[in-house]
Amino acid sequence: MTPTAGWLSRAAGISAAIAGTLFIGVQIGHPAMDVSAVATTDWVVRSSAKALMAALALAGITGMYLRQIRQTGILGFLGYVVFAAGYLLMMSTEVIAAAVLPALARTAPGYVADVLAVAFGGTATHGIGAMQAVIVVSSVGYLAGGCLFGIALFRARVLARWASALLAAGTVATLALAVLPEWFNRPLAVPTGVALIGLGISLWRSRPITAGDGRTPSPAEYAAA
Repeated sequence: MTPTAGWLSRAAGISAAIAGTLFIGVQIGHPAMDVSAVATTDWVVRSSAKALMAALALAGITGMYLRQIRQTGILGFLGYVVFAAGYLLMMSTEVIAAAVLPALARTAPGYVADVLAVAFGGTATHGIGAMQAVIVVSSVGYLAGGCLFGIALFRARVLARWASALLAAGTVATLALAVLPEWFNRPLAVPTGVALIGLGISLWRSRPITAGDGRTPSPAEYAAA
């Protein structure tokens, strides 16, 4: 079966909705971010779920961008590239969190503590190598990309505007974590999760673009429509 543009768009919408649901779900009952938690099965499960969430979100925002590539213009392009980079690096860090950090929590707890500190905007006592750059760039991509992409979607008027606005506001709101207690990290993730669910459903329900002859366009024609 040859995948059509409409089928791919709906698949991207479902991916975004599942990503938003996972993003909210992993926050429920999340343990404190300390070295003792890293060595637990709960940590591995949550980090694996976060990696899956990032992968699904990447697929979802790709479908959103292609669905309205002309309407979003250069702002949409910049927002998508930065946001996609943020999610790609987020997926990478969560894979490391699930597969590498639990073992290091027993053999190099100081390194793990420094990684967690940097992940929450703190300062590492010792060097953590390339993880420093990956975490920082991932955070910038998530914040700046989410804001720009949300604004572009809002202006395009193709998908649900309330969800587009919530995406922009929700990602930027995480900047407040620099001055708020750690426990605020969990509720502040909910708006972005809800936004992804809303945008995913909107993308799934959106009317597919048709080619000039009335047929369903190919993915290449869909992107250029």
